[in-house]
Amino acid sequence: MSIAAPDPSSLPPPVALWRRFAAMFYDTLALIGIWFVAGGIAVGLEHGVAVPADSLLFKGVLLLSSYLYFAFCWRRGGQTLGMKSWRLRVVNDSGARLGWGQTLLRFGVGLLAWLPLAFGYWWALADPQGRTWTDRASASRLIRVVGR
Repeated sequence: MSIAAPDPSSLPPPVALWRRFAAMFYDTLALIGIWFVAGGIAVGLEHGVAVPADSLLFKGVLLLSSYLYFAFCWRRGGQTLGMKSWRLRVVNDSGARLGWGQTLLRFGVGLLAWLPLAFGYWWALADPQGRTWTDRASASRLIRVVGR
């Protein structure tokens, strides 16, 4: 079964790329806090000894904690802390909240979109609907939240 593409005239205007990057910056600050907590727990479990820099397990924990931050926020209300600050919300193409599969796709493609030089995000400048790789891959979009 094929789902018809939404009518372009009914879609909200694309979110400016600088707003996306500003929200990402804020979310990076939140992630640093999450990583500090994960690092503190890891050091505690190691009885005060630093975790080796080449620990794949610890890198996996950091990646998983990052995904859980984004997935929980996107599923719960469509907004991370950075997105709330910049009045953005992620919705699926029908305007509803994202499913777990969509959050995983959005997160995974979002990591790849940074290579090289955030090309997958700059793509929004050339896309007719102003969508990035993450938007396209996860069948979702960022919208502006009007008012409060």
